[in-house]
Amino acid sequence: MSLRISEAPLTALAEYATIPIAFEVRSVLELDGTERALDAPYPKDYGAPTLFDGAMWGLLLAHMDEQLVGGALIACDTPSVTMLEGRSDLAVLWDIRITPQSRGRGIGAALFRTVEQWAIARHCTELKIETQNTNVPACRFYARQGCVLRAMHAGVYAELPHEIQMLWYKTL
Repeated sequence: MSLRISEAPLTALAEYATIPIAFEVRSVLELDGTERALDAPYPKDYGAPTLFDGAMWGLLLAHMDEQLVGGALIACDTPSVTMLEGRSDLAVLWDIRITPQSRGRGIGAALFRTVEQWAIARHCTELKIETQNTNVPACRFYARQGCVLRAMHAGVYAELPHEIQMLWYKTL
């Protein structure tokens, strides 16, 4: 089985969105960094990604033996995206997803390395990722990729007041 990661046109976003991103929330990270197990786990699904002005966005698709197994959506140099902090040297890993049956097989790490290469090729010096305290597996993943948690903000998501925004950064 060989993994192939390639950049795709943004017209392939609908295909990308077919990759499930749902997971079960079994624990959460508190503001002090401690992990708390939940008495009643619940499902979480981020749904389809939202694309802003896509002129400086990249879409990566990962295929294993011609089957779509994952992908990533990256943004840079897009003034309308506040996550980019008005910087032209910052890229945001907007969305990353791996099919449930393919998780835990190194595909995410391979995609992450390709995201880094994509950002470097566009003269970015730093990568930023947003997740929530309810996505503990993602937090562990970003830490393993060498990202540093720089900020945790409570009250950011009005529709989800119990969730805490977590902002990870990696110097490229």
